[in-house]
Amino acid sequence: MGGTLEYLSGLLGGSGGHGHGKMKRRKQLQTVELKVRMDCEGCELKVRSALSSMKGVESVEINRKQQKVTVVGYVEASKVLKKAQSAGKKSEIWPYVPYSLVSQPYVAGTYDKRAPPGYVRSAEPGYVVATPGQQQQVGRPQDHLTDMFNDENPNSCSVM
Repeated sequence: MGGTLEYLSGLLGGSGGHGHGKMKRRKQLQTVELKVRMDCEGCELKVRSALSSMKGVESVEINRKQQKVTVVGYVEASKVLKKAQSAGKKSEIWPYVPYSLVSQPYVAGTYDKRAPPGYVRSAEPGYVVATPGQQQQVGRPQDHLTDMFNDENPNSCSVM
């Protein structure tokens, strides 16, 4: 029964007459966040018009204070980044994560004084990053379980 429906829908869809033609894969709806350097309303308008003109873009939200651009649509992140850069603006993929998702927000590679309030730079490899619903454990290479209670380690935990 399912094969019959697929065959008939292929005939009605006009995919070559047999219904066995290659199906074009549709892109998934994505949210792409960029950090784009914008100083004035003119910059904002230039970025908005460039990104809105892309095929598959559903919406473009711009927060000039945070210099954050959020694009929602059936687009690829790399193409959105290239389009923002072609508008003449310095752009990069949004490098920050919410403060609450990082276990050690003041570590040298994570803390960034230029980050918007409530955000820190994405955690450097080797630290614990907590994501909503799950916690991904990434330990530093020099921290081994056996060294945590070693008498020769000056930073070890002493239980006694």
